[in-house]
Amino acid sequence: MVKIGLLGVGKLGKIHLTQLLAIPQAEVVGFYDPNEKVAEEVSQQFQVKRFPDVESLLQACDAVDIVTPTPSHFPLAEQAIRSGKHVFVEKPMCSNLSEAEALVKLVSEAHLCFQVGHVERFNPAFLALQDYVLQPMFIEVHRLAQFQPRNTETSVILDLMIHDIDILLHLVKSEVHRISASGVAVLSESTDIANARIEFENGCVANLTSSRISMKKMRKMRLFQKDAYIGIDFLNKKTEIIHLLPADDTTPAIDNQAAMLSFDLDTPQGKRRVAVHYPSIPEVNAIRMELQLFCDSILQQKPVAVNAFEAFQALKIAYQILDKIQKNTPIML
Repeated sequence: MVKIGLLGVGKLGKIHLTQLLAIPQAEVVGFYDPNEKVAEEVSQQFQVKRFPDVESLLQACDAVDIVTPTPSHFPLAEQAIRSGKHVFVEKPMCSNLSEAEALVKLVSEAHLCFQVGHVERFNPAFLALQDYVLQPMFIEVHRLAQFQPRNTETSVILDLMIHDIDILLHLVKSEVHRISASGVAVLSESTDIANARIEFENGCVANLTSSRISMKKMRKMRLFQKDAYIGIDFLNKKTEIIHLLPADDTTPAIDNQAAMLSFDLDTPQGKRRVAVHYPSIPEVNAIRMELQLFCDSILQQKPVAVNAFEAFQALKIAYQILDKIQKNTPIML
């Protein structure tokens, strides 16, 4: 059993609290939140102990789940690690690269479990592909959200696009060669809509668009690789695979057991069979799964699902994109 405390019980923090209470291996000892009104409401609603400060919470637990505004991630994580506590922290792991680098060093020296909440790794639509060989050479991503006044002090790169940056680095086993980007601040003081092109050393190219001023929501990733197209709908939890079958394949036109439809297509190399496959989507809650894996890592002394170095790499790419946008933004006189 892991005695775990929660730092921050805002909108996302309450979701984390709900999921932690459903994990058998987790014993929620309580939470701390500086907002008196919110803290009292959450304490009454969930019947969970409210601690008066961070230090008293740390003394009562083995691990903490940090779901606070990004600027507080580093000081809280540092305090927890120096107190000998395991840490789960929401993305992005820190406000800037110097903090993130310091945290990576601190974690490596502490020999504690430190996991970052890149939750899309555990999206059912993405998990449906875990047994499929993914070797994409072109990737198209659209992550669009409607405008919310909350978190507008953080750019759309760190708020939304970083999810897809993490997935890219997880999928493409190659160094980044070149980055180009542009973005605009429309309704807030930070970038609200952005596009980035990431070129990898192995030739793979990724085109990412993120917006928080869209009229509709969309979270889609399209992967193109040799003889295959893979579509991932993170929002609606749907996945499809369209691929060319080997020339000698004798798959019937419709295979209900494999949820696969196939048809013939004329190509320059002759007639080929095309298969459309809809893999089964696992019924999992992504936040509960990542927190469950965090607890498992502590109890079983095994590596975490998303470690500090991986999160640092994603943050580093995010800041390179931000730098490109800043250099491309004209100065208003």
